Amino acid sequence: MGKYGKWIAGGLGWAFLGPIGGVLGYLVGSAFDTVEIETGRKAGNTRQGDFVMSLLVLVAAVMKADGKVLRSELDYVKTYLVRSFGPGRAADATTMLKDILKQNIQVDDVCRQIQANLDYSSRLQLMHFLFGIAQADGSISTAEQNLIDKISYYLGIQSADFSSIKSMFVQDTDVSYKILGLSKDVSNDEVKKAYKKMAVKYHPDKVSYLGEDVQNAAKEKFQKVSEAFEQIKKERGFA
Repeated sequence: MGKYGKWIAGGLGWAFLGPIGGVLGYLVGSAFDTVEIETGRKAGNTRQGDFVMSLLVLVAAVMKADGKVLRSELDYVKTYLVRSFGPGRAADATTMLKDILKQNIQVDDVCRQIQANLDYSSRLQLMHFLFGIAQADGSISTAEQNLIDKISYYLGIQSADFSSIKSMFVQDTDVSYKILGLSKDVSNDEVKKAYKKMAVKYHPDKVSYLGEDVQNAAKEKFQKVSEAFEQIKKERGFA
């Protein structure tokens, strides 16, 4: 199998028909002759290869947003990839990312293609990771924030969900309420109801089809929701 075959295989045929295919086209040659690409599957049936390739392209866009690629950002990506996919696959994915960073990425078109082919839970997980990349150097620049806002819009992320994920990284005095998509004047029952809704939406089982390692990475987002609920319970003194 070619150098990138392990990532290109497994139902990524949709990518070669649109803007992601344009970004990855120069990489495909090393795998295309030996890998069977599945085409014609239904949109929304996300597979691990779909998620990883979409992730790498969007990560490259965010890393380039402020005009410089920082070592801290690359280290954050490497750590995530090793934790999620093991050292061997992480090394291949990192090499691929470095190549993608050299390409011109049309973010609007890429995001529209991802929205059409990845399910909503996978897109939420992409957003969570992009915020982590942007904050890897200790702060999120205006350029990075503007690009992530744009990506969220074109991925079709609901505003309440975007605000929830953003609040996990951009802290303020009402962060616990914002993670649950609430204002501070809501009742205790509304807090409980919002927590149950978010717990279902962000549960790691929602991305179980992407593999155990990605599911484990998704637990970070789920934990933030639980911590926000516990903080509000502590502040208000209800059980």
